[in-house]
Formats: sequence, structure tokens, C-alpha cells
Amino acid sequence: MAWRPFPPALTPLHASHPHPHHVPDLTPPDRGRDLRRAAADHALDALHLPAVAARGLARLASAVRRRWERTPRDRRGPALFAVATCLLVLWLTPYGPLLGAVALAGAAIRQGRDRPSDTAGGEPGEAERARLQTLYEALVPHLSLTDDPRPQPLYAHDGDWRRAFTDFAFTEEGRLARLRLRYPPHFGDGDPEARAHLQELLCAKAGRGREYHFAWEEEVGELTLTALPPLPAGVCAQRFVTAPGETVLGFTDLHTVRRTVPVVDEGGERRDVPPVVWRTGPRSTEPHLLALGHPGSGTTTLLRSIALQALRQGEVLVVDGGGAGEYAFLAGRGRVAAVESTPAGALSALEWVVRETERRLLAANRVRQTGRDAPEDVCRPLWVLVDRPSVLSHLARAEGQRDPQDLLQVPLRYGRAVRVTVALADQFEGAGELTGAVRAYTRARVVLGAATPQEVRAVLGEAPSTTPPPEVPPGRGYARLGSGPVHRLQVPAAPDPFDEEAAEPQRRAVLELLPEPVAGPPKAPARRAVR
Repeated sequence: MAWRPFPPALTPLHASHPHPHHVPDLTPPDRGRDLRRAAADHALDALHLPAVAARGLARLASAVRRRWERTPRDRRGPALFAVATCLLVLWLTPYGPLLGAVALAGAAIRQGRDRPSDTAGGEPGEAERARLQTLYEALVPHLSLTDDPRPQPLYAHDGDWRRAFTDFAFTEEGRLARLRLRYPPHFGDGDPEARAHLQELLCAKAGRGREYHFAWEEEVGELTLTALPPLPAGVCAQRFVTAPGETVLGFTDLHTVRRTVPVVDEGGERRDVPPVVWRTGPRSTEPHLLALGHPGSGTTTLLRSIALQALRQGEVLVVDGGGAGEYAFLAGRGRVAAVESTPAGALSALEWVVRETERRLLAANRVRQTGRDAPEDVCRPLWVLVDRPSVLSHLARAEGQRDPQDLLQVPLRYGRAVRVTVALADQFEGAGELTGAVRAYTRARVVLGAATPQEVRAVLGEAPSTTPPPEVPPGRGYARLGSGPVHRLQVPAAPDPFDEEAAEPQRRAVLELLPEPVAGPPKAPARRAVR
């Protein structure tokens, strides 16, 4: 092949005037280097897939080894038998070895792809390794034994954190986002104090200012720490998409519930958030609710939110024991039976509730005996909302009257069958004044405000699996429905629309949910003694 000479403008000076004894080189000066580069690129491309597969096989082998170390000794034999059986079946199946090889290659290539540093199982950087080693050294005094007979204990000074931490993830800022650690068998994972002490240490080393969720797996001796995002606090009261008999108490984490509801926040943005749904009615296992909190924690806001949702389904009767007029905006509205804030009015209203519950029970019994459908006035839900019942009891005793909480015994015991629901809210200071019937029949519990783990356990019956937030906004707390898990809870904003200090969008949202006012003033239920 003959090569064309350079144009005159591009011809070097020594090429234009060659030496008399110089033999010209007809080979292009850069072709050999280009060929070497192309060959190297093709070789790298050809070896990239095997390199990825090899890296993936190494990661799969490491994962299998960690899984094998976490498996109890009494389960290793059955596990090996199950694996051998699967391999034998795969070998005897037509094209089984080929399909198994293809599946293994695909899994290896998937695992061998380059992953960012915050991906679980990836190789941490220098800063991440230093944080993990610091956390490991902090756990050694609490999870190690002085005279450990094992040659390689799980936690020891100058030990390797890779044996103890089986999974981890970091955020883009370099903060710990998730950590799965193994603890030795001698650790008392059934002792609440030991658990709380270890969780407090992990929170301090993982970084304060965030909320963490702890998942204890006592069977395999593992603890998983997960940093939780803040709950949505900018959602106002609105018409939530729920079924009949469902009430949204607030919003929680996505990993604890299996549904979401569309909402609109204060900025007008639409999004889906996971709700804590309280179900009431004849088939409900927790038909009545009790909310406790400190002053300003949002218990009254919770009752207002429940009232606004209940007005879509039935009638509402409100007893305001605080007497501050927090529910005055409901007076005179349609489907609002009464709003009472005095001891005499509370007694009158609750006596009417007792008579109404008994009337519904008798009517439902007669209908069932005749085989007909229940009338509409029996099937219509009736909500009884009582705020600060301890104050009403104190005032009633001071005036020598009957305790209003005694009148709640009938709707609490028998109201579920005829769709009578009772929701109470009080403060921790008045929790001792609550009667036995209130404590026994309110199986849906809510704790709001900056409560200690002991207070949360006393109310909900179980300590939360998350740490308290660094700053507690109004309406922030925990909820537990019956014997279910403890959920983080953020109550939607439902302020008094007559409160001038409340935000204007929140006040307008509450006013839009109110029914039309009735023509005349609401009639107070007639008071009659109940024996």
C-alpha cells in the first residue's frame, strides 16, 4: 500500500529538505501507537465481563460465608441437606446444569457491577472504615467478656469489625444510614434496660439529631439500626381517602404499614403518605381510643381531626372538660349533637349518650329477632369525644355531683355493637384520675409530645422501637392499635379556626371541612337521672 505524502503546508521542515543520505520512512509515525491502543481497548472490553463476573462471584461467596456464620449450629445440617437436594434435582432436570450455570452467571454479573460507596455490602472508604472501627471499639466494653474462652471472640480490643458488622450503608454526607450487627449469645437481649443502654450507645456513635429504628432478631442474635427520615409535618386536615368506619389518626413510616393515602401539603404539593388508620364499628377489635400527652402536645388537635372526619359518617357529641372553647367552632353545625364545656352540661350530654346507647341496643335486638334490617338511626355512627375527663371528674366531686366518667361505662362496654365510639384525650398529670372502665375498654392508644420511654410503655403497653426525635413538633408521638406494633405518629394540623395565631392555610382547611350550620340553635339533650 502506498502512503500519500503530507501536503506542503503540513510537511515538516526536515521532510521538505531531507538530508542527502537520509532514507525516508514510509510508515506513518502514529499508526503503531494507535494499533497498540486499539488492541488494549479491545482486550479490556473482552476482559471486562469476566472481571465483573469474578468480582460478583467473590461477593456472592462472601455473602454465603456471612450467612453461614449467622446460621445456628443446629440448623447447619438441615441447611446443607436442603442445598444438596436442590443441586441433585437441578442435575437430574433436563438442561438443569445449563440453566443453573446461566442463573449463576447472571447473579454474579449483577453482584459484580460497580456500586456506590453507600450501597449495602460495598467496600467502604477510608472515612467509613474509621467510623465503623470507632463504633466497634465503643461496643467492645459492653459486648465482650473479661475471660472469654473462645479463641476468637466476636468483640475484642483491636478486633476486626467485619466479623461483627454484617451489613452497613452510608449516606452521601458520610453518615451512617443502616447497620446490621451481631451480638454474642451472653448479651441479655430480653432485658429492657440492657436493650435501652445499647440503643443509646449506638445512637450516640451513629450521630445525634436523627431518629433511629431498632429491629431485634433474638433468634439469630442480630440487631439492625436504620436512620429514619422525618415524618411529614406540613399536612393539614382534609378529606382523606378512607373506607366507611376508618379514621386517619396521622401519618407514619412506610415500612410499618402497607397502604398510602394521597394528601395535599401546605405548599399545594400532592404526594402519597402512609397513614395510621383506626377502624371502628361492630367488627372492630379496638372501638374506643385514649390519647395522653403533655400540655401543648396536640391531643386536642387529634380530637378535632377525628371530629372533622367523623362528621362525614355520622353524628358527633363533644364534651370539652378544659372549658377553653377549643371546640366552639362546631356548635350549631349540622350533625353535631352538642358541644358542652361545663360539668352540668357534660352530665346532661353523657346521660343522653347512655340512653341513646340503650335505645339502640333494644332496637337492634328487636330487629334481629324479626330478621329485618336495622333502621337508619341505629346504623348511623355516633362519636362521643371527651377532652380532659379528669378535670370534669374533679369539678363534679367538688360540687357533689356524679362523676361523668361513670356515665361512660355503658357506651364503652356496649357501644361497639351499635356504632357508638368513644374517644378521650387527657394529660399525663390527670391519667391517675381515669376510671377502670376507661383504662380497660380504650384499646387504641396514642401518646403525644416529649414522653419518656417509661411513659410510653405505661400507656401503650410496649416501648417504641424508635428513638425520640431531637425536636418534638406539635402532634408528634406514638400510636398503638390493640396488640399491634407501636407506630411513629404525626397528627395532621387541625387548629381552631377561630384562633388568630394559627396559620391561615390551616384555618381555611378546617373551615372547608365543616358542615353547614343548622337553621336554629342546637338543642341540648334533656337531662334525666340514670339509675
